[in-house]
Amino acid sequence: MPYWRLSGFYFSYFALLGGVAPFLALYFESLGFSAARIGELVAIPMLMRCLAPNLWGWLGDATGQRLLIVRFGALCTALCFAAIFYRQDYWWLAGVMALHSFFWHAILPQFEAITLGHLREQASRYSQVRLWGSVGFILTVVLLGEVLERFGMSAYPRVLLAVMCGIVLCSLVIPQPPRLPSSHSAGDGLLRQLLRPGVLAFFFCVALMQLSHGPYYTFLTIHLESLGYSRSFIGLLWALGVLAEILLFLLMRPLLASCSLKTLLVVSFALAALRWLLLGNLADSLLTLLFAQCLHAATFGAFHVAAIHFVQRSFSARLQGQGQALYATLAGVGGALGALYSGYAWDSLGASWTFGIAALAAAVGAMILALRLQRV
Repeated sequence: MPYWRLSGFYFSYFALLGGVAPFLALYFESLGFSAARIGELVAIPMLMRCLAPNLWGWLGDATGQRLLIVRFGALCTALCFAAIFYRQDYWWLAGVMALHSFFWHAILPQFEAITLGHLREQASRYSQVRLWGSVGFILTVVLLGEVLERFGMSAYPRVLLAVMCGIVLCSLVIPQPPRLPSSHSAGDGLLRQLLRPGVLAFFFCVALMQLSHGPYYTFLTIHLESLGYSRSFIGLLWALGVLAEILLFLLMRPLLASCSLKTLLVVSFALAALRWLLLGNLADSLLTLLFAQCLHAATFGAFHVAAIHFVQRSFSARLQGQGQALYATLAGVGGALGALYSGYAWDSLGASWTFGIAALAAAVGAMILALRLQRV
């Protein structure tokens, strides 16, 4: 298994996410956009996540050229994003967000299938590979926070473009996974696998989880700045959440051996509801804020690993690309709705109610999974 090459790609991919999630809304705010316009611009990449993964997932399953799709998507992501240096008006930025994210969202679902193809019977080691993505996220959040403090928001798009070029380079050293023998039994169709007990409920709850993250990814940095925290300290707070996620990844193999996927998913949703209530109402308390960020281990780490394993177990090898793409798509639907509702609610309802809606979505997801998901 090419452990370090797979890990290096996750490192660079999530280093880019570490630049986008905490600071993209802040960049748009520095350009003078209102909260509603910021919510719309942040939602556009998530809307593209609703379309792109299914198209690329079908293409990957049909052709078997997943690695070529990853490399092509990485290159086009960087080329399209470079257009941000030409203009910064609303409609131009909307086009840049749509076009570059169409290719960006081609990458991860196909690479997840590539990684699982390399792991094969060692699938429980997935979290040990994936944790390097969290390391990349942390380094970008911390270092970019310092860069923006020193050089201002004008440096932001240049740093993102440099990270995108790093993703292109990392994709070039990934080897093809071993081919698995294909089977085409009558029960192997995508629809039949989707209709297995609990599968549709799972995908619906994936959307709810990402919807609940809407205020977090769109307005957390702005929210904490309004409470008096510095940008460099906010970067450290984002890093703390991902550090907790890394620790969870290190413990994930024994957790998977002792807990069912259902248990991990239900607990992660319940803790997400608690986390959003704390961030919306008690973020001015440093101890509460630190605790809420540590809950990222559950709301992203445990949820994501359990979800990846659920998809792997629910879809045949021939349909892994489409299964992972469907997971990304439903996450995109929820993320887009979350960014939109939080953008429209932030100024009119305030942080407490906006995060309260997120907590309600997570709590509903926990109840649905507890009632509908089989023990797997």
